[in-house]
Amino acid sequence: MNKNLPQSWPNLSLTPTRMQVEIIHFCTTNSTTQCSVHQLRVRLCMVAQENNRLSEPFALLDPERYSLLYHKEEEWYEIYDDYQVLKTLDAPWFQGADGLQTVCVTVLAQKTTSKERIHFQGILNELIGYDLDSSDTNRLSELGYTRRKFATPRREELKKRDPVTYATEPWITSTVLPNDQQGYLQSKLSVTLYYNSSVLSIKADVTHTPSDLLKIFWESLPKEDLSFEGWSVDYVLKVCGREEFLSEDFQLSDYLWVRHCLENMLELHLSVVAVSSLPDNTVGREYWPLVDSLTGLSTSHKELSLKEKKVEDIVMISLWDCERKFRVKLLGFDIPELPSKVPPLVQVEATIIYGRKTVSSVCSTSKEFTDEVLWNTWLEFDILIRDIPHGAKLGLTINASTVEGMSTKDTKSNSSKASDYQKGKGQVLYFVNLQLIDHRSLLSQGPHTLHMWTFPEWDEEAFTFEAEKLSTATNPDVAKAMAITFMLDRYSFPVVLPHAKSSSGSESRLSSPSNEVSPTTPFTRTDCLRRFKEESVHYASNLPQFLRTIDWMMPTAVQDVHWLLSHWGPEDIELAVALELLSVDFADLKVRRLAVQRLEILSNDEVLKYLLQLVQTLKVEPYHDSCLARFLLKRALRSKWIGHFFFWYLRSEVAGCPFFRQRMAVILEAYLLGCGEAMLTEFQRQVQVVNCLHDVALTVKYYVLYAEHTSTLSCMCVSAPQKLQELLEECNLPSDFQVPFDPRVRAGSIIVNCKVMASKKKPLWLEFSCVQSEAPASPPVGIIFKHGDDLRQDMLIIQTLMVMDSIWKEIGLDLNLVPYGCISTGHNIGMIEIVRNAITIASVQRSQGGVAGAFKNNALYDWLQRKCPFQEKHFQSMEKFVNSCAGYCVATYVLGIGDRHNDNIMITEQGNLFHIDFGHILGNTKSFLGVNRERVPFVLTPDFLYVMGRVKGRPSLYFQRFRDTCINAYLSLRAQSRLLVTLFSLMLLTGIPELSMSQDMLYLRTALQQDQGEEEARNHFLQQIALCEQKGWTVQANWWFHMMAGIK
Repeated sequence: MNKNLPQSWPNLSLTPTRMQVEIIHFCTTNSTTQCSVHQLRVRLCMVAQENNRLSEPFALLDPERYSLLYHKEEEWYEIYDDYQVLKTLDAPWFQGADGLQTVCVTVLAQKTTSKERIHFQGILNELIGYDLDSSDTNRLSELGYTRRKFATPRREELKKRDPVTYATEPWITSTVLPNDQQGYLQSKLSVTLYYNSSVLSIKADVTHTPSDLLKIFWESLPKEDLSFEGWSVDYVLKVCGREEFLSEDFQLSDYLWVRHCLENMLELHLSVVAVSSLPDNTVGREYWPLVDSLTGLSTSHKELSLKEKKVEDIVMISLWDCERKFRVKLLGFDIPELPSKVPPLVQVEATIIYGRKTVSSVCSTSKEFTDEVLWNTWLEFDILIRDIPHGAKLGLTINASTVEGMSTKDTKSNSSKASDYQKGKGQVLYFVNLQLIDHRSLLSQGPHTLHMWTFPEWDEEAFTFEAEKLSTATNPDVAKAMAITFMLDRYSFPVVLPHAKSSSGSESRLSSPSNEVSPTTPFTRTDCLRRFKEESVHYASNLPQFLRTIDWMMPTAVQDVHWLLSHWGPEDIELAVALELLSVDFADLKVRRLAVQRLEILSNDEVLKYLLQLVQTLKVEPYHDSCLARFLLKRALRSKWIGHFFFWYLRSEVAGCPFFRQRMAVILEAYLLGCGEAMLTEFQRQVQVVNCLHDVALTVKYYVLYAEHTSTLSCMCVSAPQKLQELLEECNLPSDFQVPFDPRVRAGSIIVNCKVMASKKKPLWLEFSCVQSEAPASPPVGIIFKHGDDLRQDMLIIQTLMVMDSIWKEIGLDLNLVPYGCISTGHNIGMIEIVRNAITIASVQRSQGGVAGAFKNNALYDWLQRKCPFQEKHFQSMEKFVNSCAGYCVATYVLGIGDRHNDNIMITEQGNLFHIDFGHILGNTKSFLGVNRERVPFVLTPDFLYVMGRVKGRPSLYFQRFRDTCINAYLSLRAQSRLLVTLFSLMLLTGIPELSMSQDMLYLRTALQQDQGEEEARNHFLQQIALCEQKGWTVQANWWFHMMAGIK
């Protein structure tokens, strides 16, 4: 018998395919349960051999052929990790007849993968845009591990999900009605109800609930024995022609579509739909059992400690027993083919990275850059192994060097990457990172060969902020990639990071075994800590600043912070603070868990508001499986509207971000496995549309560009619109589909009115019919399909406009913003909503005098008067113009939106002004021939002022109202400046060119006047208005030049 196996194993009885095993749990530390799952497999193999019960007893050692499972609460759980200590199993232990703790484990032979499973996985891979099975070749890899572990939160959420509530989820808002809309609460709303051939028109109070409307309709039906309560549970109200329901017991004024009808004086058309006719949202069966809930969680330091242990009793080594310094043996690197331009000398820099900080670094000597360079030397850090925290990474870069034979002891602590480059360490050529403590809490050991990424030739300071430089993914192009080989110290046993000092739970400080008090530790006495904890809750807004001062490599400091946070509740933290704690600055898992607990309080509409940033924040999580990933997964499975955008945000990252492709793919797979059959079908249709339109866009673009390049466009036998129409008719579009940027809208078949737009990337202007419904016909669904543009920046600005709109509505301001639909559906492809009954300011000016219309101050006023000739309509259009102009002046100034010419400012026929095309933000202005074209902080031209009655400085009531509205809007944004700055800082992770460095955030802080008082801020914005008045003619000149030269 193996000497490392305990001598007290129970007798095991085996059958060829299914075996019941009893494991005895003794009370001493030398018991069976201190052994690993692998040792249990070894024992099973020995028993099978002794009893001749299996033809291949050694197959029991292979988890791919035999699974170990236990049954708990009507679910099967697989003991997935062979390194797990038996005692840590979250299994149903019970006291046996002999008085000892016992658990039943079933050994199950694995079956071959069914054709049904292969087919279903193929569907998932198509939706995800990535083949997870081909990448998941190691069951203990982070990818395979996470796929299995995500089954637990998915199953938990699905158990609680009500199918009808999920299918009929309403779109509601918690925002109060703005001041100018309070009158709606006393008005009556025209409602028409449809059911089979019955139609009922009523006048309803906006304080009524959907249940009230159903009761009114029920009373109009022929009376049957069934009561209203019995009848109403089988029916729900659905907006005609839209994928939108009026369900649950909210007031009508809380539903977004009802507010839309009130604001636009539209009648509300509703269908009475039988619940039984709703799409089937059942979830297919799970192909995997759950995994043990404590998988990947190690036992305590006290139980792993080597003190007073015999060698045969050692299963694992506690990381906290490793007192030596961390080191790396650099063997060398090789590259299949040298790039065309190479520096003469290179060196390897090894760093320990925590969050985005480089806490220690060591450089090798410099050597000549050839296709194979060898060092075979140890690089030692000034960090003890025992102090390495969860989430720390080993970063390796190959740098150009100008000094031969540089010292290998060039170690720097508590420095950033940017400062290293500034000190002349040389250009980074290649980089790769390795998680030092893996997803199973094990310290990385032994030899490694990692394929490196080529470092882009950007400003090195971007390294600090771009999440991809912190990714632990390796380059998948192994045939061409640079490969670096190194060795880490090896131990006779796995080295594990304990989850606590002791399993007793009596100790409040769990992070480290150290009881030593360092002179630099922030806290030295328990009574001081307790007092600080009681007082600290009152200063929760300062928590991020406080945590930035902590030395996370000092165990005593970290344990005190964890003790402090353990006494805080999520309600103690503001939302802006919680979002900030999820930034790249904070890698500690307990800090991030507290932030996620605050997010759990949010309503569905609030989660949707910040979903774009939260998906990006997944990139800075140390591991695929995180509290944030589980939170987003659960909320997406709970709300199909959150799930819809969750799908597209993740799919876009899978397509465009190779550094986090596997992470986003595994989270997306976990969602798709639980979203339901109806949602899967809808996603398949949407992906089919995107794929078809992508092919059409590419073909049309090459067709038009070739014609332009060869100057044959005018003489081509088929025009661009005709070619587009032919391709659209040939492609396999579904009969109808939910629009990706707004799942409430269902588009039908393509219609003739399509065109290729004139801008550089040749986007497609597409129109689809609306689906048939009982309500009067709606206008076509307009979609601009773009290929070649990164729409993530537009998505960010539009989402921020929505946040600003909610901030303003909270104080009773409705500034008539138009946050039109926009979504990235892949790498540099996406869709934009066409806003109906709207034209550009340039078109208005051309209609009022051609190119010279740019200087005609009354052009816009005359156009509005023609569109709204009646006095009441004209008054309403003036109100909308003043409010929307004020809203966009404040928003574009705060966000630093540049390139504001008259072709990307539009106006509706009702007077609603709005901006489009946000290619330049945060003060990045556009120039022509080296001259800055923009000389004003925002667009407030003489023709805009003319509409308000402000002519040659003459006083005007509308202009005074405009100024007052601007100041109120600006000051309300300043009150929420921390939230706005945090939302943008989280998007630093995307790699958007104009949002990738700290200087980009400086503009936002300056625009919001964060360092000034309210009166100074008020005067500051009034000065900006005065400056726009003074230099409005320069904008007109730019617009005239734009119209003359056709500059985009």
